[in-house]
Amino acid sequence: MLHDVSSAAISRRSLLGLAGLGAGAALLSACSGPSTTSAAGSASAGATGGPSFDGVTPAKTISFWSNHPGSSQAITQSIIKKFKAQSGITVNLVTAGSTYEDVAQKFQSAQAGGQLPDLVVLSDVWWFRYYMQDSIIPLGNVIKAAGLELSDYRDGLVADYQYKGEQWAVPWARSTPLFYYNKNHFKAAGLPDRSPTSWEEFATWAPKLMAVKATTKAKYAYEIPALAGYAGWTLQNTLWGYGGGWSRRNSFDITCDSPATVKALNYFADAVNTSRWAGVASTAAIDDLAAGACSATIESTGSLVGVQKSIGSRFQVGVGFLPGGPVSTKPVCPTGGAGVGIPKGIDKANQLAAAKFIAFLTNPENTVDFSSATGYMPVRKSADTSSLLEKNALIGTAIKQLDVTRAQDWARVFMPGADQEIAKAVAGILTQKADTTATMKSLRSTLEGIYTSQVKPHLN
Repeated sequence: MLHDVSSAAISRRSLLGLAGLGAGAALLSACSGPSTTSAAGSASAGATGGPSFDGVTPAKTISFWSNHPGSSQAITQSIIKKFKAQSGITVNLVTAGSTYEDVAQKFQSAQAGGQLPDLVVLSDVWWFRYYMQDSIIPLGNVIKAAGLELSDYRDGLVADYQYKGEQWAVPWARSTPLFYYNKNHFKAAGLPDRSPTSWEEFATWAPKLMAVKATTKAKYAYEIPALAGYAGWTLQNTLWGYGGGWSRRNSFDITCDSPATVKALNYFADAVNTSRWAGVASTAAIDDLAAGACSATIESTGSLVGVQKSIGSRFQVGVGFLPGGPVSTKPVCPTGGAGVGIPKGIDKANQLAAAKFIAFLTNPENTVDFSSATGYMPVRKSADTSSLLEKNALIGTAIKQLDVTRAQDWARVFMPGADQEIAKAVAGILTQKADTTATMKSLRSTLEGIYTSQVKPHLN
């Protein structure tokens, strides 16, 4: 996810190898973070601990809390049915909310008293706080007891959930952002049938798309995804292209107010408030694309199958890699999505049954079926994707983009509440015309406060 999938795993595990460092090397300055000079080893070698499951018999019934990412309820229920036929274990799929945040809030409430799930969806920006709260178990021993081999998972995806030499979740509904565009609109504007190679190139395309509005009926050439929950994720692409970021690579050193980051944000501030070829989605930009209200947007790969069904035969949707910028053209695509983890405060029998279901849920056959139904990435190396690509060639673009992904900025994924603070700051710039430099300086102060008070104490 930094230079390629293999180096992504190494780079993320540099953070996750903290346990092997001395106390002096483990902490840097108040806004920098753990050392990145040591790696934790291979993905399969990292998972070695957790409770012992010797002599434990798996429970016959467990619960699975999910928000059904990518409209995945039906395919998940189908997999659950097959699992029951094979194992005799019943999995009760519980709708714990409509978003990752809903699930997280419900899970947090259950910690204070209530019925905990046996398996829970953990998104990229939520799992680390559960590690800090000691509310999920390291999966080393339980996945061994369940016969799960981590080495068959895509290295960069499985390494996303490693910390202090342990595995804290397993990849499931994993995604990257994709560039989506209306092929009919692009053709009407005389544009090539592809995603732009850079945001500068798209800035030259936007006036051509706006010039054919009377024909296409589109309001905007481009729509920025809804800011709540997405600004920190999708805008990493533009920030990286300009040489900026929410924080320095592999560090908690906050850089959201750097000249490069400010310049990247001003690209869209100008597009929205001055040039007016871009809008900001109030809910889901992909729905506006499907309705023909915009000509292009960035959304999760997990939206791919849903938007294709929504569009039907009205027009052809195209997808491509994310655009680069004046400093970097690749890798400028972050990973995202969710994995599944096991709560600490439940019986070992339930934990073992949950691990057995994880193994089945994400096995090579089921990860392909899940991808076919949703657009999320197949998470297993041995998965045969030939039938998947034959059925839906566009998923192939998403899979190929995995090879040029980059680990997300730590300021977003490892700092509780930072994603929401980023979203509020970006909203001020794009929808209230707040000064970018001043807003980012204020955001930096907020993020450094979160690191110092909530993250640094847990890095010892």
